[in-house]
Amino acid sequence: MLSHSSLRITEAQKKKYQEEGFFILEKVIPEEELEFLQSECNYHVEQQNAEMERLGTDVLNLSRRNSRYFVFLAYKERPQLGEFIFSDRMAALCRATIGETAYLFWEQFVVKGTDKKGAEFGWHQDSGYVDHPHRPYVNFWIPLENVNEENGTIYLLSYAKAGTREKVEHKPVSGTNDRVGYFGSDPGVPAVCPAGSIVVFSSTVFHRSGANYTDKMRRAYAVQFSPEVIYEADGSLKGLDVPFLKNGQRLK
Repeated sequence: MLSHSSLRITEAQKKKYQEEGFFILEKVIPEEELEFLQSECNYHVEQQNAEMERLGTDVLNLSRRNSRYFVFLAYKERPQLGEFIFSDRMAALCRATIGETAYLFWEQFVVKGTDKKGAEFGWHQDSGYVDHPHRPYVNFWIPLENVNEENGTIYLLSYAKAGTREKVEHKPVSGTNDRVGYFGSDPGVPAVCPAGSIVVFSSTVFHRSGANYTDKMRRAYAVQFSPEVIYEADGSLKGLDVPFLKNGQRLK
């Protein structure tokens, strides 16, 4: 059983989210919970490596052995993650950003390896990957080790610097599934923070990340909540639709 700590979000942080689209809470996840997330991440990396070994390949979906790993919707297989996802901490963050109604929309582990191949991601909005009209949702990006510019942290662009707070049309990157929507010269603000921090940003905030130039994997966990159920362009469900908050009250 994880022992969750309370979380206080200041009015200044709420204002920054509304005006700039993001803020950072430094080292707010207790060591016990951080170790739990690290262990879960390592478990999935080991599972993917074993599957690659079984198949005789170094590529599994978007993952590449020792280069990068994506673990999408681990909660569906590992329900113990729900204790972290559906916590008072996440409820407080949802209320401070998207309001009184929240659905779990997506969650994923992302690991950057040490070979620097295919590890950079260009400027994009999370909403740029959603083709159906939707209200902005929120991403809680949690580094599982200390992150900086050397090991491939994310960079964020405020609404003012991007020149918009709306979703814009993205262009596909040839040879990949990536999309890019900002082509300016601003480098953005790097999220330099310790493990167990939470980088909170809107799905309409442009962000990018660089390669990992260290000799250690860079692990992160991202949990996204939406104020409404999100659909694909054809009307089918996109991501998850797990109810979390209704009228500000937790349902889970």
